Amino acid sequence: MTWKTAEYAGWGRFFTARGELARPERISALSRLATETPAPAIGACRSYADACLNAGGRAITTARLNRLLGFDAETGILTAEAGVPLGDIVTAFGAKGWLPTILPGTGFATVGGAIAMDVHGKNHHQKGSFGQHVVELTLHLPDGPRTITPEDPLFAATVGGMGQTGPIGTVKLQMQPVRGDVMMVTEQRMPNLDSFLDHLDRSEATYTVGWIDATAKGDALGRGILEEGETGPGLVPPAKRGKRVPMDAPSFALSGPIVRNFNAAYYRRIPERGRTVVKPLEDFFFPLDKIHDWNRLYGKRGFHQFQCVVPIAAREVLRDMLNRVSASGLASPLAVLKRMGPGNAGMMSFPTEGYTLAIDFPARDEAPDMIRTLIGLVQDVGGRVYLAKDAFATAEQMDAMYPDRAAWAEIVNDLDPEHAYETDLTRRLALRTQT
Repeated sequence: MTWKTAEYAGWGRFFTARGELARPERISALSRLATETPAPAIGACRSYADACLNAGGRAITTARLNRLLGFDAETGILTAEAGVPLGDIVTAFGAKGWLPTILPGTGFATVGGAIAMDVHGKNHHQKGSFGQHVVELTLHLPDGPRTITPEDPLFAATVGGMGQTGPIGTVKLQMQPVRGDVMMVTEQRMPNLDSFLDHLDRSEATYTVGWIDATAKGDALGRGILEEGETGPGLVPPAKRGKRVPMDAPSFALSGPIVRNFNAAYYRRIPERGRTVVKPLEDFFFPLDKIHDWNRLYGKRGFHQFQCVVPIAAREVLRDMLNRVSASGLASPLAVLKRMGPGNAGMMSFPTEGYTLAIDFPARDEAPDMIRTLIGLVQDVGGRVYLAKDAFATAEQMDAMYPDRAAWAEIVNDLDPEHAYETDLTRRLALRTQT
């Protein structure tokens, strides 16, 4: 297997790495690599910061391990290679009445990446996290392939484990039957944060997600649009794909006045009485995928995404965070609010019951201090930040946010005593340090 030196980046384009990459095209080649040259595996590099980077080292990219291997229509179990993009599964099976039970906000995320980060979706309040629907997976280790199930202690260290238990080759995934191949989506204006959170708490919809105007202030603080969705039968034009951002946007494109005006217009596009629309599956689950390279809209310096989850009882901290963000003038148009249930599948999984808030910030000089302040507020109320997105948390904050970290590190270090699977993220946050 040929190793080639390459430069690559997280989706935020702020963190970059230069190192050797291998691109196996068959599971047998992955197995040989795992035996001869153990290295972390990376998927589509849709983690925003440094979770998918190994600067100065080697990494195995699973981009060519992208085959759907089999589907049992009686059980709904799909067998796939780790590099399969989730959007490909939606395209292949949505019209047949099946979907992955959990889908994140992009269809470019791979099956292996979804496991490594234990991703969540718009139905976490009902169905939990991605890893809870994995029936079986195979790790490729120096001593050979090892197939594990949820009953194996290594499973909980692997799901949400950021690739620290070795490359994943194949996966058996429990799919769910759906009512049809389109989404029926009810959109409503939410005039402020309290209204938003109250509606999320009461909603009985299968899928819920909220867009927040992070520039709003005063009585309108936390205003936004709530979407509630159900699958159903119908005829709509297929989702459009292929538009591409041809260049890095200039710095003024996301200046304060432009973002405020855009957000105000976006909020008003929904009638006061609300509306119900029918959308292709991909347009609902992956709204930004229709614009390839949308991360270039933040300019050549890139951007950061802050994402947290805070307990239900600590909802008022969201008001504090949004006040600080709106006053800073740093917010972009992308800010998302969701209600999460208690489910997750791994020792280092992000999902936990509460409200999750995600906000994008252009990578300006003032952004790191703002994000560090938000992280501190989250820690103070017993919340946590999403390590797939994190850029500025510290090692000292990890045990409070992830109480199983030390136990997880013990399992991982026993499996990988040479630390061959470490990445820039795990080193920055000292996640594998044992006391």
